[in-house]
Amino acid sequence: MKMPALIGLLLVAAVLSLTIGARTLPLGAILGAVTAFDPANPDHLILFGLRLPRLCAGLIAGGALGMAGALMQALTRNPLAEPGIMGINAGAGLAVVLGALAGLGAAQVWLALIGAALAACALIAFGGARSGGIGTARLALAGMALNAFLLSAITVAVLVSSSALDEYRFWVIGSLSEAATRPLVSMAAVAVLGGVISLALGGALDTLALGEEAATSLGLRTGWVRLGGLVAIAALAGAAVNVAGPISFVGLMAPHLARAFSGTSLRPILLASGLIGAVVLILCDVIGRIILPPGEVRAGTITAILGGLVFVAVVRRIRLEALA
Repeated sequence: MKMPALIGLLLVAAVLSLTIGARTLPLGAILGAVTAFDPANPDHLILFGLRLPRLCAGLIAGGALGMAGALMQALTRNPLAEPGIMGINAGAGLAVVLGALAGLGAAQVWLALIGAALAACALIAFGGARSGGIGTARLALAGMALNAFLLSAITVAVLVSSSALDEYRFWVIGSLSEAATRPLVSMAAVAVLGGVISLALGGALDTLALGEEAATSLGLRTGWVRLGGLVAIAALAGAAVNVAGPISFVGLMAPHLARAFSGTSLRPILLASGLIGAVVLILCDVIGRIILPPGEVRAGTITAILGGLVFVAVVRRIRLEALA
């Protein structure tokens, strides 16, 4: 499957997202809303007030999570790495909960981004920056430890205040249902910035995949490469959490699917992961709308179910390769 096919699949997912829901919107109504918007037409209001923001949120969050997952797996050389395993999402969630305790709930979208960035900084420190280099194994272990610590801190904060629990409900299971209230434009800019940094680091990370000693002998400053990668991950994960909450497993699924079609070079994998991540999240959101009408199942629940199956498949493949 080449990039044009992935783009075509994304367009199909986008059409399904705009048309399918508690109220089906025919393509004619969508075209009419785009060419001649009528504020008295309920179909037009649904399109611009609900469906289009959800589609945009799915594009931003899915694309960002897909690229963040591919970058994490390349950075740690861990095929099970995804945006939650290194504590980035947990850092964003903790910032939101602490903000609720401090009465800063209105600023939660920015708190999430700051929390993701601070978690990345903590990961850099714990990963060995002070000792002269950020080792791959140490980075993965530091991420898991940081994630466990931050999740424990969130639990304590939630138990302290019922208002914090109310604020955190959105962040427990990700969803696109609040898309119309999220800062889509600003987070799209943050996600694009993270994506550009990721693509710029693609060649360096391909070199780093040869091994620490080989990369260093070729003149690669591995510490700076990993630092840049963590900055990109913080931007991508922070943007995704801002618009959709902590969607899980998209960052795990997308890179593995992308590698099946994009070879071994990281830049094509990053681009394919972004497209596949957006397709997966948008389709999961559509599935969530139709399985329990007129209500819906959150997209994060659907991605967790599918991602769990992929996780088991990846673990089985790793075990078989280890035994071979």
